[in-house]
Amino acid sequence: MTACPTGIAHTYMAAEKLAQTARSLGHEIKVETQGSIGAENVLSDNDVRGADGVIIAADKDVDRSRFVGKKVLVVGVAEGIRHPEQLIERVQSAPVYGGEPGDGAGSSAVPTSTGTGGSGGGKERSVAYKALMNGVSYMIPFVVVGGLLIAISLAVGGHATPEGLKIAPGSFWEDVNNIGTIGFQLMVPILSGYIAYAIGDRPALVPGMIGGWIATHGELYGMKDASAGFIGGIVTGFLAGYLVVWIKKAKVPRFAQPIMPIIVIPIVATTALGLFFIYVLGKPISWVFTHLTGWLSGMTGTSAIVLGAILGLMIAFDMGGPVNKTAFLFGSGLIASGNQTVMGMCAAAIPVMPLGQGLATLIRRHLYSEQERETGMAALFMGLFGISEGAIPFAAARPAQVIPANMLGGAVAGALAGMAGVADAVPHGGPIVAVLGAVDGVPMFFVAVVIGAVVTALTTVALVDVAERRKSGVRAGAGSGAEVVAAADAGVTADGVSSGVAEPGVAEHVVAEPLVAEHVVAGVGAGDGAEAAAGGASRTAVAVAPVPGPAAAPGQGPGGKAVDIGGVESDGVETDGVDGGGNDVSRDGHGVAGGNNVDGGNNSDSDSGGSTPSAEVLSGYLTEQTVKTQLDADGKEAAIREMAELAAGTGKVADVDELVRLALAREAQGTTGLGEEIAIPHAKTDAVTAPVVGFARSADGIDWGSLDGTLAKLVFMIAVPEAAAGDEHLRILALLSRKLMDADFRARLQGAEDKAAILRALGEIR
Repeated sequence: MTACPTGIAHTYMAAEKLAQTARSLGHEIKVETQGSIGAENVLSDNDVRGADGVIIAADKDVDRSRFVGKKVLVVGVAEGIRHPEQLIERVQSAPVYGGEPGDGAGSSAVPTSTGTGGSGGGKERSVAYKALMNGVSYMIPFVVVGGLLIAISLAVGGHATPEGLKIAPGSFWEDVNNIGTIGFQLMVPILSGYIAYAIGDRPALVPGMIGGWIATHGELYGMKDASAGFIGGIVTGFLAGYLVVWIKKAKVPRFAQPIMPIIVIPIVATTALGLFFIYVLGKPISWVFTHLTGWLSGMTGTSAIVLGAILGLMIAFDMGGPVNKTAFLFGSGLIASGNQTVMGMCAAAIPVMPLGQGLATLIRRHLYSEQERETGMAALFMGLFGISEGAIPFAAARPAQVIPANMLGGAVAGALAGMAGVADAVPHGGPIVAVLGAVDGVPMFFVAVVIGAVVTALTTVALVDVAERRKSGVRAGAGSGAEVVAAADAGVTADGVSSGVAEPGVAEHVVAEPLVAEHVVAGVGAGDGAEAAAGGASRTAVAVAPVPGPAAAPGQGPGGKAVDIGGVESDGVETDGVDGGGNDVSRDGHGVAGGNNVDGGNNSDSDSGGSTPSAEVLSGYLTEQTVKTQLDADGKEAAIREMAELAAGTGKVADVDELVRLALAREAQGTTGLGEEIAIPHAKTDAVTAPVVGFARSADGIDWGSLDGTLAKLVFMIAVPEAAAGDEHLRILALLSRKLMDADFRARLQGAEDKAAILRALGEIR
């Protein structure tokens, strides 16, 4: 079973490679794929029961429970592409999986020192990283729903009072606010619980959630007005997960084994973790809170600029944690004594984090997944109402980049507000308090907020960009392959990087590149996918599940169409062949050529004036106009521009420069050179008015930074409008990826003499 956070192309590349290699070695194999176009060829209980071994090539957590008692080999997804023969050989001597997280050859149940792999030869992301991202992905809906409900209730039903923004008791908007508050109260427990779940499976869920609840209720460990916040929730999540993993190793009598995961382990882990946090961790946190308050009290006579910067740093650090609450309570406590300027500094810093992070998703969209961009819009809205928790998902996902950026922006806003003498008469922050008339010095208040948010946004995108480039460089230099392939697919799906998260009980949790994450539901694909080769020496069950996508109905592929390992059925294109006659018309008005021959007899290409045969593949997105027998470019950037100009000849490209810019930005995230002398640059952009696919060859090859070191000689470029980027984008990549694993097909493309011959070969893609 192979899986990665965002993969599209390598889902099917790995499937084809494993299937081809197994058949050539005389083995019977079935390959399960869980790509963005749905789960296909799912392994049945009978398939698993009859298999001699199971290969899991995964860059994300997958459910291994159905493989208990089988030989299991765990590697990175790229190994399925690069070394399929070795995997098939190694799985025959792999250890038997017994249901524990560490079982299975190459299993990475605990993080490696490098944080990038297990010992199975493929490089996986560390369990710690995947667990953190898993918790973040489940937390995001609670942040968004809770934050927006609170913001709406304050905007419509709130009014400024000396105690802060208040809603009339017993009103409709108070009920809305209470519902939103519940969402916020559950936010950190959910984060903690699903971090623990990703590490220790279901027995860790309860201790993780209860530990997160304790972390956010400081009254349990001596903090009346503050708590450990989301950072405390992250700590309890990891503690719960690894505590459960450790307890599972205990040897117990056979009669006690059935009750261990549902009674013994949750009770023991929850009790131990709760008491540990209350008596061991809680006391130091309370001590920090108390002494920070005393330290701030001694600074009231210092420079307003310095005090504002310090308060801004503290407000932005942990967003609801002890440091943030210390600064906020210090400012609000001085209002009653007549000193409203300190609260003015805090009020200016409070909205900077959500506004800055939301702005960052708009400035550099390609650095963020679709889900992150949606969360960014929600964060912008929450920032307007002084709800700093809107930035927590970003801080939890990329703490090394986001927290410093937040602190810098908060310090700038606080210092500017202090310098200008901004005052706030209510213990609340954000533009909403200025709109409601609680702020003195409104113009400078907004100047401070805007400048702080811009500083945070620019710093965030700079740090994230550097981190992504560094990761891409390390991956390319290490030659691990798994992360390079994953990076090559980031941004291809409708959400880009996200990573998907499996439904509990269906598949374990997935972590995406940078943030993110949609639900992956294991669907069932059609076809047995198992071809017995001559001799049928052994049976190997393999599942490929790299990316989030819609689940298919039992016995079906996406959209209710039957899908077999050998082909993908799509709208108007059958896996068994496509009639190239004049009766089949694509959305562009051209016939669809299929099979190994192109019959253009009844069709004409409007752009060729009928002088040459018309041949189209991939639903007409790739036509004679978008094929070039030989690229003039000798470098990647020049090749992308040449391909963009080629696509522009169809009239579907409104802005060539913008298409080139986004394609190059995509390359900066990770190479789209997939190895085997193939490169598939791509972009989702409204610079194109309709999907278009181009193909060109390079005789000498172009250095594309491919994972196997080969120069790209076969270059496909895909450009899809934002509105049509979902299933169609994924379907095109899936079709290409499967077929390009056929060495004979690649040879025919390389050897084709002219456009007509190239189109005949490309007509096989269906």
